[in-house]
Amino acid sequence: MAGTVAHGYPIATSDLTIEYPPHGASPAHVAVRGLSLRVAPGEVLGLLGESGSGKSTVARVLSAAFVDPGPELRPVITGGDALLFGVSLRGLSRRKAAKLSFNVGFLAQDAGSTLDSGSTVAELVAEPVLRREKHFDRRELEGMVVTMIDAVRLPLSILSKFPYELSSGQRQRVALARALILEPTLLIADEPTAGVDVTVRAAISELFAELQRDRAFTALVISHDVAVLRAVADRIAVLQQGVLVGLGTIDEVFDDPSHPYVARLAESFHDVD
Repeated sequence: MAGTVAHGYPIATSDLTIEYPPHGASPAHVAVRGLSLRVAPGEVLGLLGESGSGKSTVARVLSAAFVDPGPELRPVITGGDALLFGVSLRGLSRRKAAKLSFNVGFLAQDAGSTLDSGSTVAELVAEPVLRREKHFDRRELEGMVVTMIDAVRLPLSILSKFPYELSSGQRQRVALARALILEPTLLIADEPTAGVDVTVRAAISELFAELQRDRAFTALVISHDVAVLRAVADRIAVLQQGVLVGLGTIDEVFDDPSHPYVARLAESFHDVD
């Protein structure tokens, strides 16, 4: 897909290059090189790679328009382009970013472990709505929160609890409810099972897949865990050192690997499988 970026896709990138600018004594660093891919409406694309492969950098760039980056160094697009729903992220205006934010949800890495400890579950799930519309009807909002808590398979008795009273799996489900409360058309999920006890990772993956089927949103799921992507993704894109080295269904990518890194991944995956 060289040359142009498709306009009919929730996510489309063309020859996308992303850099971290110089910082202190550290020189500029190219994190992603020449990435071209499309995510079709209703599709779940898994972005797979080891630590430092560039996969979370892609998530940060795609979500940067509507997520507070905090004090961290922000990656920038220095080549090619990335579009969300046909809107270029290069030089994105505040007005267009606000409009895009109505369609995009973001589940940050370790989202469950970074929930505000001073807020109840009900307050945490309602917060994205009130951030957008401070005077939203409280009765309607209560109904939305109850619906989401039920959707992520948590008991309603949890609404008055605080994050420190919950298990890691419960906290991650609350974070997922927060990400979906505004019913986004596209969800970007960065390591959705990170920080979750290994015994409940499969349950979180199954819940994610079930919610995606029921709500028919498009998703980009970033993970280093092939088992998670096997459970949730229609296709996977494999990154190594910022370069795309595999693209297709898991079976297509692993049954006929065309890159040594993908071959090693396939071998370890088939051993586990």
